Amino acid sequence: MKYIIKTLLFSFVLSSGFAQQTPAPPQDQAIAIIGAIAHIGDGKVIQNSIITFENGKITNVADASTVRIDRNKFGKIIEAGGKHVYPGFIAPGSQLGLVEIGAVSATRDAYELGDLNPNIRSIIAFNTDSEVIPTTRNNGVLLAQITPRGGWISGQSSIVELDAWNWEDAAYKIDEGIHLNWPRISRWSWRTQTVSKNKDYDKQVTEIEDYLTEARAYIDAKNRLAKNLKFEAMRGLFNGSKKLYIHVNDIKSMTQAVLIAKKHKIRAVLVGGRDSWMIADFLKENNTAVILNKAHDLPPTVDSDIDQTFKTAAILQKAGVLFCFYMGDSPMQERNLPFQAGHAVGFGLDKEAAVSALSLNAAKILGIDKTVGSLTPGKDATLFISTGDALDYRGNHLEFAFIRGKEISLDDKQKALYRKYSKKYNHKIK
Repeated sequence: MKYIIKTLLFSFVLSSGFAQQTPAPPQDQAIAIIGAIAHIGDGKVIQNSIITFENGKITNVADASTVRIDRNKFGKIIEAGGKHVYPGFIAPGSQLGLVEIGAVSATRDAYELGDLNPNIRSIIAFNTDSEVIPTTRNNGVLLAQITPRGGWISGQSSIVELDAWNWEDAAYKIDEGIHLNWPRISRWSWRTQTVSKNKDYDKQVTEIEDYLTEARAYIDAKNRLAKNLKFEAMRGLFNGSKKLYIHVNDIKSMTQAVLIAKKHKIRAVLVGGRDSWMIADFLKENNTAVILNKAHDLPPTVDSDIDQTFKTAAILQKAGVLFCFYMGDSPMQERNLPFQAGHAVGFGLDKEAAVSALSLNAAKILGIDKTVGSLTPGKDATLFISTGDALDYRGNHLEFAFIRGKEISLDDKQKALYRKYSKKYNHKIK
């Protein structure tokens, strides 16, 4: 009976009045955006810009007061005076397309059985028809790192574009990293409402390091009796083609994780990084990037500053640590990603550094900065135009969005419901 109820609920949700948009066709005409305030993504701003793109690539980014274009060469010209144009924002560590409704198990495909699953590939489970994706795109998030969860080693993440027919079309960079959930020093019990020390912490860390050692020995071996798919999947960690994303938060664990990765010559990125502000100099010294958990969170400890989660980004910026933002385990909250950066601006983070954290920094951390992440000639034309400040919910209103030059739909289920019930109650639709 429980299964039947869940299945009926899922069917109802999928049929509740919003037709999934058809993915946009490839760009077939040259496009120019004129007069917009261009946030390049590398810290620079052009107050009155000209941006042109053709065949999915940016061809020119310049100051409109010094450059003129031949309008006859463009099939579409967007007059964007006073509006803002940004590189497409990137959502790392996301479960978009892997989880639709958290309360319905049939819609959750982010977890796998077992503790050690480096061979699990999240990309093949990515659902391009997710109704959560359009609501995320409408706030400027145009790419995402689709990330598995669960166990000690969850599996491999891939980077996707958020407008495609299927996962093959969506794939931007496949199997680019492996995700490791570091053991926790302490555990919280919901039953007793108390914190207890993890007595097995040192043993668990040793087991993880032993596993890395075994994987390296297998890869270095010249003669193997049998093929080990799990160790084969980790080959990229040791030849530099993949990164190890370590989900970890406290000082001791982060320090250990960085040093162990360094010992094995693995490129590591910290995900979560709650206490990273306390060891910012150490992270800088070891060239370790941080995918910073959401600022909209409670302070880590009872004696922490009440606004610590808002201040952490500014501290990392000042120390020169490469960082970006992510929303944790809630795909439904990915649309709020720009506002995480916006709130950090109110607590010391430079405004354009916040834009970089959502775009170029994220692209650097994920290894895709050569083709995306900034408004730079030669890079993909993955960008959007907002009527106001995209980091402020009062100004974040997208008028146009492009993924590799394709003009994508900005409709979604929530807008459809707004139109439906506005008609019922005779409200004026803007």
